[in-house]
Amino acid sequence: MEMAFGGTLWMQILYMTIFIHFLLLVWGVSYALARTHLPRGMSRPTPLILLNLLVGYGFVLGGILEKLGICHRYSMLRILNLLIPEVKDPKMITRDLVFDGVLVRLYWPKTSPAGNRKGIIFLHGGVALFASIRTSARICHSLAHGTDSVVMCVEFRLAPKHPYPVPVQDCLTAVIHFMKNAKEYGVDPSRIAIAGESSGGTFAAAICQELVTREDLPRVRAQVLIYPFLQAVDFNLPSYLQNQSVPPMFRKRGIKLALTYLTGKTMNVDGILKGAHVPPDLREKYKKWINADNIPEEFKARAYVPVAPAPFSEELYEQVKRGTETMFAPLHAEDDIIHQLPETFILTCEYDFLRDDGLLYKKRLEDHGVPVTWYHVQDGFHGIMTMAGLKAIEYPSTQKCLQNVIQFLKGL
Repeated sequence: MEMAFGGTLWMQILYMTIFIHFLLLVWGVSYALARTHLPRGMSRPTPLILLNLLVGYGFVLGGILEKLGICHRYSMLRILNLLIPEVKDPKMITRDLVFDGVLVRLYWPKTSPAGNRKGIIFLHGGVALFASIRTSARICHSLAHGTDSVVMCVEFRLAPKHPYPVPVQDCLTAVIHFMKNAKEYGVDPSRIAIAGESSGGTFAAAICQELVTREDLPRVRAQVLIYPFLQAVDFNLPSYLQNQSVPPMFRKRGIKLALTYLTGKTMNVDGILKGAHVPPDLREKYKKWINADNIPEEFKARAYVPVAPAPFSEELYEQVKRGTETMFAPLHAEDDIIHQLPETFILTCEYDFLRDDGLLYKKRLEDHGVPVTWYHVQDGFHGIMTMAGLKAIEYPSTQKCLQNVIQFLKGL
């Protein structure tokens, strides 16, 4: 009798769980379709819609679990990352090591080099909240094979448990160790490039700035910035408005994630999106670098209407004031740092709300005589390169992005 009752109870729980997931799915589909904008120039929208639904589902379910006290909301996205199959490559040697307390993974092609190889340090995206070495493994394999280089990927600690600046400092620690000991890993210390995708691009830019004054280290040969977040002053630049509803990284979602990384807390970003967090003196200082006037006119043609910033809020500024630091927002750096930076590759996507961060950094670098190779993906969106090697969702432009990065690195 008790066993029958117990079995009935577990069946009820199972049915209730399925019903709740069904409701979440229905709500998620209707909500996503209502707020999503897919521009006409974007090819193959169906996989992107499905990816956005999966990401949105992870966020919603994670939020429910957080409110129930089971786990924090980003745990679900970290679990979803585990669905990505491991890479099995008989032509690659991989080793997990610890550099001054930071876990890294190194990749060596099994081919025999004539001498020391180039070194590529790759920093993964995920807004320092999710993603890992596992999510970037396919890119690292492609970079190592395509350029015959030793690739290092950093498994930095993640927010919200370890908010800014811990993740980027972990990366800096690993980078310094690798550069000091490059020859031990078969790497020519004069040919090391630092690359990053999304927030990893932010980290790469910040670390290159930190290293320009280090006389005890070899000079970084190049930086590769793939649709990076670079500034925290103006969230109403043309691309922020034009692409605010383009999946999978909406403007509001992206800024909320960035501020969770910054503060370790989930916060209301409405006032920040309107610019109320920026003091007048800082807005005046940064406007020569962070300004829609510095964006080429062809990028404003798609329904851009300028928005005036909201009145300054001291309260908002106090909550996010560390967002002015260059380790968080590299575009805020002074000119005496910018002009010392290494040769740069910047990749931007037309349907990415962060497109203009890349365009503004490109202009600043070029204005200071830094050589820049720029590749713009006309039908691209934020995160397009993370799909490399995942045939079910990979876009035609994914491999074009990757091959342009590889060609740049091969030429160093």
